[in-house]
Amino acid sequence: MGEEASFSNKNVAASTTIGSSVIPIINRLQDIFSPVDGELSKISLPQVAVVGSQSSGKSSVLEALVGRDFLPRGCDICTRRPLALMLVNRPRNPGDDGREWAEFRHLPGKRFFDFTKVRQEIMAETNKEAGSNRGVSEKQIGLKISSPNVLNMTLVDLPGITKVPVGDQPTDIEARIRKMIMAYIRQENCIILAVSPANSDLATSDALQMAREADPTGSRTIGVITKLDIMDRGTNACNFLLGKVVPLRLGYVGVVNRSQEDINKNRSMQDALAYEKNFFHDHPVYNGLSDRCGIPQLAKKLNQILEQHIRMVLPGLKSELHSRLNAVAKELQKYGDVMESKAEKETMLLNILTKYCEAFSAMVDGRSREISTKELSGGARIRYIFQSIFVKTLEEVDPCQDLTDEDIRTAIQNATGPRNALFVPEVPFEVLVRRQIARLLDPCLQCLRFVYDELIKMSHACAVTELQRFPVLRRHLDDVMGKFIRDSVRPAERMIDSLIEIEMDYINSSHPNFVGGKKAVEVAMQQLKSSQDGTDGEKGTLSEIGQRFGLTSQGRHSQSNNQRAASVGGNSSSRTWGFPIIFGGKVQAGESPASRSPHETLHNVEQLPSTIQLTEPPSILGPLEMTEQEAVEILVTKLLLQSYYDVVRKNVQDLVPKSIMHFLVNHAKRNLHNTFIQKLYRENHVEELLQEHDEVAANRRQVKEVSLVLQLAVQTLDEVESEYLPET
Repeated sequence: MGEEASFSNKNVAASTTIGSSVIPIINRLQDIFSPVDGELSKISLPQVAVVGSQSSGKSSVLEALVGRDFLPRGCDICTRRPLALMLVNRPRNPGDDGREWAEFRHLPGKRFFDFTKVRQEIMAETNKEAGSNRGVSEKQIGLKISSPNVLNMTLVDLPGITKVPVGDQPTDIEARIRKMIMAYIRQENCIILAVSPANSDLATSDALQMAREADPTGSRTIGVITKLDIMDRGTNACNFLLGKVVPLRLGYVGVVNRSQEDINKNRSMQDALAYEKNFFHDHPVYNGLSDRCGIPQLAKKLNQILEQHIRMVLPGLKSELHSRLNAVAKELQKYGDVMESKAEKETMLLNILTKYCEAFSAMVDGRSREISTKELSGGARIRYIFQSIFVKTLEEVDPCQDLTDEDIRTAIQNATGPRNALFVPEVPFEVLVRRQIARLLDPCLQCLRFVYDELIKMSHACAVTELQRFPVLRRHLDDVMGKFIRDSVRPAERMIDSLIEIEMDYINSSHPNFVGGKKAVEVAMQQLKSSQDGTDGEKGTLSEIGQRFGLTSQGRHSQSNNQRAASVGGNSSSRTWGFPIIFGGKVQAGESPASRSPHETLHNVEQLPSTIQLTEPPSILGPLEMTEQEAVEILVTKLLLQSYYDVVRKNVQDLVPKSIMHFLVNHAKRNLHNTFIQKLYRENHVEELLQEHDEVAANRRQVKEVSLVLQLAVQTLDEVESEYLPET
């Protein structure tokens, strides 16, 4: 046995120094990452993944590299969970007995010196996760083997590719295993060890096909051809070993496995290595390919390639670790530190309230740090509501849209009472314009509601990192914020109501922007004239109407006389726009119906031949057929309505946004912080408000652990960077 150990030591001694510098760094990182392996699964460390079909000899190759029997054996699928195997070369030191030992990741601190028990533990862990009836699991088993007789490297033994499901295996077992394998070998930091048996068609090897899919250039793949000693007589794998059939940049290595009979007879690993050495030495073809044959050559090749690969990827790995550390630091900042004292909690609460108010004001004013380039947000949305919705909608409103000519005509006749309309009355205009002004109230209140909704959205969108830790505080803060904004809406509503009432309460016909009566008549005459067909009779009618409106020189003279007559008579019972217009029948000069004597009137009645019966008036009366004079009155009234509505509309468009900003938006910015202090910053409420969710505390512990692991990993790489990274 001593000679066998000496043989193994000689094989290893030639290359124990190769890669001894950087490979232990990866082994150390594996140890560092092991407590939080799930959280750092995206970080790919350099390793060798062993891929092959079922019964291709993968396990025998791994055991030969270790020099120990420790893997499950059988005629069915043996590797049912990925086994991450970390080989650590332990130099012989004084006082070190040189004993080999194994340690599982799930049993830290427990060393196995009996490798039969290592096999039993692998089987027990496999059954625990994948069941005892040939099931397969993706969950990895971690195993470290420390020995003076191994080279530093990290290998992952993956389940063998199988075609037919057995036992508890699902019907798609082949697809699942292939997916599991591809998840490993697609990583750029992974060296692929593609194992193919020589007693099968190497050109159609499953391992080589999957390796080519994951590594099309073949720059990360090493081919291993097993069972060379049981090939058909007269055949050999020389062309494959030379890379003439399926070229691989890293080449091939041929090995001889222990047979099942050797295993059953407990043939030692050293005897198997000696048999392999003699086989290649005595073979007429393979003896000239000594650098491509044998387990020692495979171990040396793997060690060298892995060492070179690690040197190449270390700078990128360090950059990735720094990037991940920064991301974890930001996530940890979101969870904050654990607060112990009452003073710390009070300070935290005050800081959160202050940051929230600052974030809210910044969002309203457009000073937020995170400005969207895709859509409007914050105060820009309020401006859009004012300008593109409120103002634009009011400008599109026609004040006469809901008023027909008959409506206006009826209003005018109702305003004149029993008398005929001598002048254009002011009362129907005021009644109608007040009705249109009242219609402005609803869009004004809608505008207020829109802005209120935007403030509520902004309050929910305020990004204060600490609030995520305290759901109770967030809930109370939202409640106080909502009530505060709702309370601010009421004075804004009262102000808007007052603005509309003010406009309705006094119709300022002297407003400089109001068209006025005479101008309205001129425009009405022009519109009527353009609508006529141009006949002489019609022109004469328009001329007559124009004279009655005082739009000719003769009309202006008549206007003066009529005004004096009206001032003397004083018979008009309604307010007018001061136009000398008589729309009733003509009265002859110097004649007055009142000057006739009662006797003369009675005499005329007595001359009637018979009694005339009048028709009873209907319950609902409408105006008679419209005259040209009434058409002018209607048109003038419409022009006056439009003109005065424009005056009021401009006032409303200006004052309503100002009122909303003053009573609602700016009021919230000015008084929100004081409201929070009064409602939330109370001594007996601090403990309740700053209660953390259990999930937050658990996440903080987990993220903090990951942060410490990453810091240690970065520190480890920093310590070796100057010594081992390639010079530029």
